[in-house]
Amino acid sequence: MAEKKIDVTALGELLIDFTENGTSAQGNPILEVNPGGAPCNVLAMLQKLGKQTAFIGKVGDDMFGRQLTEAVSSVGVDTRALLVDKEVHTTLAFVHTYPDGDRDFSFYRNPGADMMLTKDDVDEDLIRSSRIFHFGTLSSTHEGVREATRYAIEVAREAGDLISFDPNLRPPLWSSLDDAKREIEYGLGKCDILKISDNEVEFLFGTTDYDLGAKLLKEKYNIPLILITLGPNGSRAYYKDMRVEVAPFLQEKTIETTGAGDTFCASSLNYILEHGLDNLTEENLTELLTFANAAASLITTKKGALKVMPEKEEVLAFIASRL
Repeated sequence: MAEKKIDVTALGELLIDFTENGTSAQGNPILEVNPGGAPCNVLAMLQKLGKQTAFIGKVGDDMFGRQLTEAVSSVGVDTRALLVDKEVHTTLAFVHTYPDGDRDFSFYRNPGADMMLTKDDVDEDLIRSSRIFHFGTLSSTHEGVREATRYAIEVAREAGDLISFDPNLRPPLWSSLDDAKREIEYGLGKCDILKISDNEVEFLFGTTDYDLGAKLLKEKYNIPLILITLGPNGSRAYYKDMRVEVAPFLQEKTIETTGAGDTFCASSLNYILEHGLDNLTEENLTELLTFANAAASLITTKKGALKVMPEKEEVLAFIASRL
């Protein structure tokens, strides 16, 4: 078995988030070009927490692709498996922010370079040398990249990696929500660690009873650790016969929620890297959720995510200030 030199390798989308940042003298919205994409947001936070990470994906041979490559490299993520597509442009997302900080996405991805990743592009050695493999569903919206994602998951399973999954449902990117549900269900059947949002539980099971959602997930998929994020209501962890809930760190300074779930996910994976997935206690789960909630709260006070992840000391100080 390969030596595990990389803590987390993620596969998926890397794109530009055009984020609203004020208005011009003419009254037009000003859009800031922010590097984004959930998998790399997760890796960026893990790097801030002192972990070694790597990314597998594709960008276009254009100014945005070059900016993204530089941005991911600048935060310390290993980009040896970040490839450039010569024909298809980098994927773009336009983020509309509401007064409460929530947001909507408009995607320019028909196609986008991240969709062009193929099975042959997957760096098997990188996955085999990783402790955790992380993925979402945006790399399963189309046939070629779906095959690449599924192949990478199988390589990770054979190598003994822990598998981490965040559905990250984005309805506009699916030709059919039935397809989205099918791909989410595939991921649920492969993962050891699931980070899922309240609205994704509702999408899957048609219920706002999240304890029931967790019960159904456990019964059908036998996932060791289920983490449900509840937005302004905090988060819950379900592990063995335990259910732990931690209140949120609500912010008066919230600008936008882009990257909050990714920051939460990364913080949770960091805890598992340091404590393992076996024999977690209620105290462990409370500690995990508290740090993850606080880190997610901090990122909502900043524009973008990938380049502005909080430091560990900043998160700990924030927690201390609220106790």
